[in-house]
Amino acid sequence: MENIYIFYILLFIVAFLYSSVGHGGASGYLALMAIYAISPEVMKPTALVLNLFVSLTSFYQFYRGKHFKWNIFLPLAIASIPMAFVGGLISIEADFYKKILGFLLVIPVIRFLFFANFQIEEISKNSLLLSILIGSSIGFLSGLIGIGGGIILSPVLLLLKWSDQKQTAAISALFIFVNSFSGLSGHLSKGIQFSPDMISYVAIAFAGGLCGSYMGSLKFNQNILKNTLAIVLLLAGIKLIFT
Repeated sequence: MENIYIFYILLFIVAFLYSSVGHGGASGYLALMAIYAISPEVMKPTALVLNLFVSLTSFYQFYRGKHFKWNIFLPLAIASIPMAFVGGLISIEADFYKKILGFLLVIPVIRFLFFANFQIEEISKNSLLLSILIGSSIGFLSGLIGIGGGIILSPVLLLLKWSDQKQTAAISALFIFVNSFSGLSGHLSKGIQFSPDMISYVAIAFAGGLCGSYMGSLKFNQNILKNTLAIVLLLAGIKLIFT
């Protein structure tokens, strides 16, 4: 891979920024790998493995800060886990895959630009039926594309007012972990390809995730960097959609 050190630096930054808001960063990893012309067959399982390490680190930090809500997480996860496995069994054509990914990259852009300081005045009670519907839909898409689903779940939780910013980050982090594990299991069952540089990717993403989740749980303000990432992801999304 050309410019491998630039790739490593960007990988660290993506893991740092995503984990600071409770995300695993799969959409960011996928965007990087797409820009570096890595095939979807390698991209999806690689992103899911990176998600496992970063999201678990992020969850630990936010859970330790007492932000996690089991009553919100459980119905979402129970519905999403089997659907993420099903999604992981399905292969789609490379060009179509990249266009779907391009559209999905717009979601974290919206999350970073418009929900960074979203305030919840009053928490609403979560709906079991709606939780199952949301969880199963996001789970299937997560396994299909190779993401954990946190970029979709977190703005939904905030819009429904089921959780505040920190609670959303904690719930999303564990949601990403279980979906990534389930989706990866689906990929493993049909045979997958991993990059020979996987150990390096994991080490760098883990370091970035550890730093980001620690700073995020301590109310670290990284709006300038998040806005920069949002612009980069938007450009990557446009590139994937229209090329």
